[in-house]
Amino acid sequence: MKRILILVLLTCNSIANCQIDSLKKDSIPHPYKKAMLYSACLPGAGQVYNTINSKVGPKKAYWKVPLIYTALGTASYFLISNQLTQKSLKDEYSFRINNNNQTLNQTWEPYDNQAVLTLYRQYLDWRDLSILGLAAIYFIQIADAGVEAHFLNFDVSDNLSMRVNPVLMNSKTAGIQLEFSLRSK
Repeated sequence: MKRILILVLLTCNSIANCQIDSLKKDSIPHPYKKAMLYSACLPGAGQVYNTINSKVGPKKAYWKVPLIYTALGTASYFLISNQLTQKSLKDEYSFRINNNNQTLNQTWEPYDNQAVLTLYRQYLDWRDLSILGLAAIYFIQIADAGVEAHFLNFDVSDNLSMRVNPVLMNSKTAGIQLEFSLRSK
């Protein structure tokens, strides 16, 4: 586990150095790269960066941070719970095979060997799905930070409008008319 943590930290560090160097070389700034990098290193940091870096009106993306951590925490809970249960079932099955069908854990006493093995496989599948869910949440929040950064300077003021009106064309055919209004101050 320590090796994985060290590998992740080194990867984030090398990505950060590459991204910062490429930002220095580019003449056009790319805030989405920075937001995605922040979210990759610390989930939710890209959303906070987008809130701070907004130039056109208040873009409040920080409200997503509690949702991100709630989703990551829920997926982590299910991952740990399923891992512990499948480990318990594996130990129970091994103990029963080696000790003439005696039970190790009273929780699994009502189940026969085949049921314990079936439950083990089920919790193994659920654990794998929890890993996929955790990865999906992680990558979705990175993509969200990048998309939000693309729209930091997008104007959504009251000066922009669209109206949909019914219209009668050729005195016989009903239709829809779209009217766009781009007003400047």
